[in-house]
Amino acid sequence: MADRIPLPEEARAPENPAGPDDGIHHLAPDLAYARLMIVNVAFLGLPDSGDRGWVLVDAGLPGTKGTIREAAARRFGSTARPAAILLTHGHFDHVGVLEDLAEEWDVPVYAHPLEKPYLDGSAAYPPPAPEVGGGLMARLSPLFPRKPLDLGARLHMLPQDGTLPFAPGWRWLHTPGHSVGHVSFWREADRSLVAGDAVVTTRQESAYAAVAQTPELHGPPAYFTVDWEAAAQSARQLSTLEPETMVAGHGRAMAGPALRSALHELAANFERLGMPERTRYAEAPARAEDGSAYPKP
Repeated sequence: MADRIPLPEEARAPENPAGPDDGIHHLAPDLAYARLMIVNVAFLGLPDSGDRGWVLVDAGLPGTKGTIREAAARRFGSTARPAAILLTHGHFDHVGVLEDLAEEWDVPVYAHPLEKPYLDGSAAYPPPAPEVGGGLMARLSPLFPRKPLDLGARLHMLPQDGTLPFAPGWRWLHTPGHSVGHVSFWREADRSLVAGDAVVTTRQESAYAAVAQTPELHGPPAYFTVDWEAAAQSARQLSTLEPETMVAGHGRAMAGPALRSALHELAANFERLGMPERTRYAEAPARAEDGSAYPKP
């Protein structure tokens, strides 16, 4: 596997500045996240903002519906439904309870147009690359679900102008590589970044590291990344933002100068620090342009 970039203790984002220690990690008055075993979901919106006054980012692993619903109820109110669910991408660990929550809350789901085939039933994700090594998660990756969801009329495309529905002040950025339609969410006003899996802060290929979440900056989870040239470009794009706070799809939220320094180091040396030594997608990326990213389910 690629070399790691350790993140010092001072890089950890200050958490719970605006609320109690209720299992939700508060990063700003209107930005919080919850850790669901090995993956994160984020909440955009002020506490107690009520019904349709907030949005959920991603939808966790299968079996986490109750945890997400309870966290949302504690933060926004027991009857408060989101205005929408926004997806960074559609891998199984980010849409595990998406259909159930979208149905229960009666909400639209927004994703990048290139992610649409994985969410309308028409294409599976490309096969994983367990040869990347690094631990049990990589070895088990051929067992992970790849078949698409079919969200039907609930599925909507993110606006072409880059705005983020129901989240004033936020924009979406196309950050492909891990998936062809992967996006990250950015708020310039306070330089807050929801990175999805474009970069992560734990070694996701290792089951132990994914659970322990020792802070380290990494490129995207290698076993599911299908275009490493695009992944490198996405990491460089995020580094230029100079984020103050970043929550990724995996690992703890990070902040401050140490985060920015690590992002610059990763961007400058991505081929050494971000890429595995072996992967089928280094020489033969799966891309939307030639259809290789969309095998039949």
